[in-house]
Amino acid sequence: MKWSEICIHTTNEAIEPIANILHETGASGLVIEDPLDLEKERDTFFGEVYELNPNEYPDEGVYVKAYLPVNSFLGETVEQIKQNINNLIIYDIDIGKNDVTLSEINEEEWATAWKKYYKPVKISEKITIIPTWEEYTPTDTDEVIIEMDPGMAFGTGTHPTTVLSIQALEHYIQKGDKVIDVGSGSGVLSVASVLLGAKEVHAFDLDDVAVKSTELNVKLNKLENQVTAKQNNLLNHVNMKVDIIVSNILAEIIVRFVGDAWNNLADGGLFITSGIIQNKKQLVMDQLEQQGFNIIEVNEMEEWISVIAQKAGI
Repeated sequence: MKWSEICIHTTNEAIEPIANILHETGASGLVIEDPLDLEKERDTFFGEVYELNPNEYPDEGVYVKAYLPVNSFLGETVEQIKQNINNLIIYDIDIGKNDVTLSEINEEEWATAWKKYYKPVKISEKITIIPTWEEYTPTDTDEVIIEMDPGMAFGTGTHPTTVLSIQALEHYIQKGDKVIDVGSGSGVLSVASVLLGAKEVHAFDLDDVAVKSTELNVKLNKLENQVTAKQNNLLNHVNMKVDIIVSNILAEIIVRFVGDAWNNLADGGLFITSGIIQNKKQLVMDQLEQQGFNIIEVNEMEEWISVIAQKAGI
């Protein structure tokens, strides 16, 4: 089978919505080439870099790449992708240059091209994420290993927004906590929550592909009895009391369900939000405070923000 590599030159802000557009059209093996990766100090606590070629990276913005099967519908699929990306402007999402290019690649190249970007990486004091095809030996006795399969185009969980979310979970989860993961994607936050001590996790995503991806990664980590994945639009019609709600999605989406998050949190419960770019931070914080949340922590990594809010006890 022949495959076509689609490459979109865009912005950091548009990565997640474009990723969703790509996997909804059946794309596989999502790759993000961000020139900031070339500048990071890699001899630190959080992992290392592997064979990054500066010539493959844009001078500004990012490349989002994925792979589409070459068939009679390829042209229509690409046009639909372009249209859906253009529609992101309606939601005030900066899509940057939005140059879309195609290049053909054979099956053997496709099978390895995107896997070279995914290696074991330690993203917090305890947690190391490894792709399923990599062998890894823990270096610390208290190291927590999350095994991930990124084959359904959600990545392995090493994007800054995910790292911020997991670091917050590691800091705040208490043994026996109940957690809701809104917009679960690959399920990495659901898996991390249980491995960090949560008793049960309810993972919701509107996309059935995301639900299946969550279920796959939950099974890989043998946590089927503690994580329940369901298709749902944010927290619509959800009625339960939990200790933590975590959501790593766009700021524009977070503000839509702040009220539902409040209603589903126990008194003193935490709302961990991520996926927020700098110029949308105040939007999220204002909405949280208007609802009655206390902002207890704001963290930054590269261009991304995580806001942790607490429901005041009565």
